[in-house]
Amino acid sequence: MGRRRRGQAIHGWLVIDKAAGMTSAAVVNRARHFLNAAKVGHGGTLDPLATGVLPLAFGEATKTMSYLMDGVKSYRFTIGWGEARDTDDADGEVVATSDVRPAAAAIEAALPRFVGEIEQIPPDYSAVKVDGARAYALARDKKELALQPRTIRIDAFRLVGRPDADHAVFEVTSGKGAYMRSLARDLAKVLGTHGHVSALRRTRLGPFTEDHAISLDKLERLGHSAPAAEYLLPVETALDDIPALALTEDEARRIQCGQAVSALKVAKRSPLKQIGQGAVICAMAEGKPVALARFEGGEIRPFRVLNF
Repeated sequence: MGRRRRGQAIHGWLVIDKAAGMTSAAVVNRARHFLNAAKVGHGGTLDPLATGVLPLAFGEATKTMSYLMDGVKSYRFTIGWGEARDTDDADGEVVATSDVRPAAAAIEAALPRFVGEIEQIPPDYSAVKVDGARAYALARDKKELALQPRTIRIDAFRLVGRPDADHAVFEVTSGKGAYMRSLARDLAKVLGTHGHVSALRRTRLGPFTEDHAISLDKLERLGHSAPAAEYLLPVETALDDIPALALTEDEARRIQCGQAVSALKVAKRSPLKQIGQGAVICAMAEGKPVALARFEGGEIRPFRVLNF
C-alpha cells in the first residue's frame, strides 16, 4: 500500500503575487504550509528578481498545468542601459559597459523587428538543457555555452516609460518560451549599447491576471480558512480555451473509469461541428470537470481523469 499523502485535499488554482527575492519553489512551499495542502505545483517559473502573477495548482489542478503553460503571457520590465550582466538581469555580474544611451525615437524604431515569430537565444542562466544539464548549472561552473536560437512569438512590444536616461520601461505580450532577459539584451545590441533587465513583473499568464492575485503575506494572515478558500479558482479555469462538453451521469462514470463514450450521443446534446479529430475536450458532469479527453474515431476517449 502506498504512503498516504499528508495534508488537506484541496483542488483548484490560487494566483500568488510573487514578491521579489523569492524563488517560485519557495512560494509553493509557503503556500502548502499556510493551507496545509497535500499537493501543490506552480505554473510558469519566475526568477527570484521577478514579481507578479504566479499561479499555484492545488490537487487535481496540477493535471491541467501543461495547458496553462501554452497560454499568452504579459510582462512589464525595465531595461538598465549601459551594462551587460552575465545573467542578463540585475542579479548578475557586470561583464561589459557602454556610454551609449538610446533616444526614445531610436528605441521605438527598433521594436518592430522583435514582434512576430523571431529567433531568440535563451540566457546562459536559464533552465534550457544542454546535453542533459541545465544551462544555469553549466554557467555557474564557468563552462563555455553556445545555446541555440529558438523560434518564439512576440505579440506586442511597447515602450511605456523613460524614468531617466539610464532606464526604459516596456510592456510585452508573448507566447511560450520567450525570455524577457534575452529581449532586453538583444534590443540593447541593436541600439548599439548594452542592457539588462533591472526590474521584471509578470502581469498575466493565460487566464490569470493581477486582479486574481493575492500576496503570500495576506495568504498567511488568512491561513487555512474560509476567506482563503474564496481566492481559490476552479480547476477548469486553466482550460478556458478547451471546448467543454456536458456528459450524463452514466457517461461521466465510464469516462472516469478510463472508458470511451460515443461522441454521437454527446453530439445530440452538444454540437461537435467545431471540434475536429484529435481535439482535446474537457468532459464535464454536474458543472465539474471529470476528465481531459480527445475526440477520436467517433468516440470521446479520456487521457487524464480528474478525481475530486
